[in-house]
Amino acid sequence: MRIKPRQHLLDIWQAMARHSFDQGEWVWGEWGGRSSVADAEQLLCLLYPATEIPAFRLDDPDTTQQDVRQALKRAGGRPDIPAGLVTAATRFMRTHTGDDQEPTFAGGHYFGSADETAEITEEQRRLGVVDSFARSITLCLATLGFLKVYETRTRRGDIREAIAELRQMTGNRLTAAMVSLLRSFTVNAFDTESGQGRALTELLGQGRLSQRQVLGKFQSRFRPLRAALVESLFLGIDIEEGLKDESQLFECGWTWSLVRDAPEVDTGEPVGPQPEGIANPVPYLYFTVVALDGIQDLFSDRTLTLGLLNAEQQKLTEALRLRWELTQQYWSGIARFDDERWPLEDIPWRTTGQRLESEYFSLSVAAILVHDLMRRRATDDDLTRTVRVMERLAERGRITSRMTRDDPTVHELHTVGVQLPLQGSERLGPPMTWAMTDFSAQLLKRTVQMCTLSRNLASHERLLRLAEDVFDHMWRRRIRDGEGVGLWDDVHCAYPEAAVHKGRLPVSWSITERVTEVMVQAHGMYRRPPIRSLELTVLARALLSECAHLLGNEQLEPAPSDGGLHGMQLRNIEIMLRRARGLVDEQPGTAYALTLDVLGQLDSLARAREAADGGV
Repeated sequence: MRIKPRQHLLDIWQAMARHSFDQGEWVWGEWGGRSSVADAEQLLCLLYPATEIPAFRLDDPDTTQQDVRQALKRAGGRPDIPAGLVTAATRFMRTHTGDDQEPTFAGGHYFGSADETAEITEEQRRLGVVDSFARSITLCLATLGFLKVYETRTRRGDIREAIAELRQMTGNRLTAAMVSLLRSFTVNAFDTESGQGRALTELLGQGRLSQRQVLGKFQSRFRPLRAALVESLFLGIDIEEGLKDESQLFECGWTWSLVRDAPEVDTGEPVGPQPEGIANPVPYLYFTVVALDGIQDLFSDRTLTLGLLNAEQQKLTEALRLRWELTQQYWSGIARFDDERWPLEDIPWRTTGQRLESEYFSLSVAAILVHDLMRRRATDDDLTRTVRVMERLAERGRITSRMTRDDPTVHELHTVGVQLPLQGSERLGPPMTWAMTDFSAQLLKRTVQMCTLSRNLASHERLLRLAEDVFDHMWRRRIRDGEGVGLWDDVHCAYPEAAVHKGRLPVSWSITERVTEVMVQAHGMYRRPPIRSLELTVLARALLSECAHLLGNEQLEPAPSDGGLHGMQLRNIEIMLRRARGLVDEQPGTAYALTLDVLGQLDSLARAREAADGGV
């Protein structure tokens, strides 16, 4: 199935309008209770495309396109849609603000209990989670950009007052989310003889290198990064001492919530009292990837062009950017630790902190590697090997291969998902878990990202085929009946032998939002210039040379008495040749086609002249 971003986004928006609007009023999904993560994802399904793709913008009612208005007709008329989004965003900000006016980032019903006999406490449900911190950054930036334009387009006094209030709340939430991400970052140093140390050395050694060889190579490769962590970040005395000891290994990234004993971040912005942390200082691959995605939006071209950050937020952005870069360098180095056989190529990946293994963790490491490849100029070898990893993950995840009898993969990756233990949560009640069921959506997202990155024709074609296969799988998983029709996620549609969900199928806003995000990325991919073929460029230039010579020869001949038609045809040929010359470097295939057309026209003129001469 070919990915058609515009049409698919319109389909998603039409389904969103059916589900999330009732007589023009925004309706929150109440399944399982409220969650700041789910609510942010629901809003982003509209706001993210509306602020990233000009053709989908909703902030200027006079420029809203006809097919967009038609898709969102359940949300109201052209001027009603942006006003409704302001109201919905304001309700979100108020709902997820505490009594002390401090923004809250509760995981809510996204949290699960590791003990089937015990319910997690209300205090645990209110705990902030990195998923919410990161989603809030993306949502707040989209909202601020939307308000910046919409404020200049509306004349309604009540809307202007609502915009001023919403901008203030959004700015506060953005700062609070940035502060929380800073307090969720951690570095975990450990001895090589510890359980975590042995797990990491086995992962890096791949059965080929001894523990001593792994440690020596680790010290050499990560010495500059270790020094940057010690010199640039305040991590606490115990961590700094562990990092300075080169006989110890370490990992860095984001844990699932605020780190226990994390120091407060000094900021003059009104973010309220900074809550105590609870999470163990152990990085999680999943939450690290989520944090990297959110932080990246802070220094996007759009954020910088619109000037969405104030001076204090710019300082926080620099602090987060440093952690973003160091984390990418670390996990990219771990993924490609041994040139002969990357640890990433040994699927499934085994985490050292949580002692779990799954294809999902391989995908998480690949996602960080994709971040790093996008940040620097990737080599063809890096890209080719990463493409192969993505293809294998699609096969192992039963996306491009068939489901076997009693296949556990579907259960472990798609229906129930990977259950991630949230270390430290047991201090407030039963141990909590976080379910990751978005393997297919994440694989699609990273594949499209790599498609955008790749400038190698062979790799690009493989990635595009893989992206279309995964998208076809995802499109089949849309809900087919009920209030969530057209949204996600109905796993049974893609895996008929999987267990059927009992009762009303809830909308998965996490998967719906990720598919929406992929459509935005695919739009950007198609907006980029096509990959240039050197072979076609050589051929096009050779044809251009022949065309120019034949045209010059044709212009030497006396013009026939045809009322000027011959001269008009020659001028048209000149225009086509000028067009071909202008395209030959960026679109050699198009230039090639144009020159072939010109050659055909020139040959027709020559044959017509020969026939006329023969008749005389």
